Amino acid sequence: MAMTFEQVVETIRQFPVEQQEMLIDLIRGWRTETRRREIARDAQESLAAFHSGQLEPQSAQAVITELRQLSESQEL
Repeated sequence: MAMTFEQVVETIRQFPVEQQEMLIDLIRGWRTETRRREIARDAQESLAAFHSGQLEPQSAQAVITELRQLSESQEL
């Protein structure tokens, strides 16, 4: 039978500190690898869109300005 999230958390709380630290390291590693795969996939999709003509070349300054405007609008 599968454990609930709460049961898993309670079980982990009972682990020795060393095992909790090992688990933290494992989870961080998994998250890092997952994020790397996401970034690689996004980059491949962006390159494919650029090569197919769906994206226009832009200067670095134009991209930075657009990112700053987007960031400022999301802070509101």
